Amino acid sequence: MKKLIIQIPCYNEEATLGLTLSQLPRHLPEVDVVEWLIIDDGSRDRTVEVAQACGVDHIVSFRRNQGLAKGFMAGIELALKAGADIIVNTDADNQYCADDIPKLIQPIIEGSADIVVGARPIQEIKDFSPVKKFLQKLGSWVVRVASKTNIPDAPSGFRAFSREAALQLNVFNEYTYTLETIIQAGQKGMAIAYVAIRTNGYLRPSRLVKSIPAYIQRSIITIVRIFMTYRPLQFFMLLGSIPFSAGSLLCLRWLILFWGIIGDNPAKPRVPSLILAAILILIGIQLWIFGLVADLMSVNRKLLEDVQLRLRRQECNGKSETNTKVLN
Repeated sequence: MKKLIIQIPCYNEEATLGLTLSQLPRHLPEVDVVEWLIIDDGSRDRTVEVAQACGVDHIVSFRRNQGLAKGFMAGIELALKAGADIIVNTDADNQYCADDIPKLIQPIIEGSADIVVGARPIQEIKDFSPVKKFLQKLGSWVVRVASKTNIPDAPSGFRAFSREAALQLNVFNEYTYTLETIIQAGQKGMAIAYVAIRTNGYLRPSRLVKSIPAYIQRSIITIVRIFMTYRPLQFFMLLGSIPFSAGSLLCLRWLILFWGIIGDNPAKPRVPSLILAAILILIGIQLWIFGLVADLMSVNRKLLEDVQLRLRRQECNGKSETNTKVLN
């Protein structure tokens, strides 16, 4: 039997959760069982009561707010233990069209993809300002470069995971999982695809994007951190090349001036520029050494991930005994 679990991270979603759940399917072609799961991220309203009244099958509850990334991973963990073969993640504000779930999971059912991201028609969304549309496009381009994938809408939270892909996911960032999981999947060589989806009218402002500058800053930190984690040698070699190149140019300039090829006073020592060149070259070499050390350490990370994957498979072989889980 093939089981699909649809998970929804929630934080004070009393007003919109009922509408979102009413749109979700209970039966789908090529899927034997469809279950719903919500992650109550320390809500202070009636989110859990609304979910129970709507017949949600599984509930993960945090006693206090932990953030979207931790909530997402808690949902993934419970879905795996509940025997999910496919996991679909969507938002509680009914932003994504639930009728597109069959389209979203089809590449996983066919075996052509491990992760499928729903690509929104960004340019057609009236609720997005021109600045936000531009930043969404720019951010998605950066993620494509960092992950070596072709996902056009990296921040989209409407996505599907195969069981094997979900077992391999790790989210280190506490802000959001969207960018990190794509970069991680690309660096791990998972098959990741996208499908065009529709969106519904926006019922409330985004709680994740409280301000454009803050969102840009956090997104940049997430991308850099993941790139350092999975491509440390490449990252530090590129970073170290900047001061090394600048120092080499200064050193070359000093030699040209010292030998009198250019300039009227070849005997002038120009010691400050020589000292600066030496400092920049040493910084570049030191960053390269950091890259070599980090690359060697990444071997241990890969071994630990293999061990973690084996442990997760053992833990998730059976179904969970309860449909409600409360976490600290």
